[in-house]
Amino acid sequence: MRALLCTELGPADRLSVGEMPDPVAGPGEVVVEVAAAGLNFPDTLVIEGKYQFQPELPFVPGGEAAGTIIEAGAGVDLEPGTRVVAVGLSGAFAEKWAVPAAMTVPLPDDFDLVTAAGFGMTYGTVHYALHHRAHLHQGETLLVLGAAGGVGSAAVQVGKALGARVIAAASTDEKLAFAAEMGADDGINYVEDDLRKRVKELTGGAGVDVVFDPVGGDMTEAALRSTAFDGRLLVIGFASGEIPKVATNLALLKGASIVGVFWGSWAMRNPQASRRSYEEVFAMVGDGRIRPAVTEVYPLERFVDAFGALTSRRAKGKVVLTMS
Repeated sequence: MRALLCTELGPADRLSVGEMPDPVAGPGEVVVEVAAAGLNFPDTLVIEGKYQFQPELPFVPGGEAAGTIIEAGAGVDLEPGTRVVAVGLSGAFAEKWAVPAAMTVPLPDDFDLVTAAGFGMTYGTVHYALHHRAHLHQGETLLVLGAAGGVGSAAVQVGKALGARVIAAASTDEKLAFAAEMGADDGINYVEDDLRKRVKELTGGAGVDVVFDPVGGDMTEAALRSTAFDGRLLVIGFASGEIPKVATNLALLKGASIVGVFWGSWAMRNPQASRRSYEEVFAMVGDGRIRPAVTEVYPLERFVDAFGALTSRRAKGKVVLTMS
């Protein structure tokens, strides 16, 4: 099978497309014939050796894909021919991928595979973060940092679907316009405007109830200072490249919670709860409350361009690689 290979750590131009043996489904596993795979910010870290979990060299990167089960191992209740979204630590950027059956979810019949390829990790993370970790409820105010990216734009949509007022924060007016298309009620350009000042203006001084933060860096403390009493700051990731150190007295003074969101670990520990979470998001897609946005699609051979869309921070919505 064809696959994207990482034989040495470094930027994407050190990767190559090559041949690998076809995988075989072990007990509790399925082999998925991959139609398309989604790129995520952690993929850029994994290939450079900067992520908290590192596969041994050589490896196939990629943590989410959509396709069709072609083989099921012992103890698996999914049949070959089932269309699924699959997530894992690595291996998705290949024509075939062996993954634990517990980390796959059957797709609704009308869900196309290219759209589904960018669905698993982002919407899984977002629903877990907002519903299970922040307990976001109708009428609350949600601030989304990096609101035009793959996980940020998903947070805008799911936040609206859960009944929140959503304030999108991004680095350009173009990205804010995209976030508005995704359903954001208000926008803050945090390059041109002072984040805290604009949040105060937009909330009448009350602050926001929940912050969804996949950015890190200087934005984290500014966002924490912008929370209302009993606010919740969701730590999603560090796309800025900087892990922030915040003054914890802010949490004390505001009665605020700093909440870690490690969806992948939770999903592996709680596969049935994860599947129910996906089903809730599928229902949101089905009734039109959210519409996953895949904005850039590349064939596998153009992997450098696909990775570049993320590392240059120009991407809006999801970037996807197709295998055929």
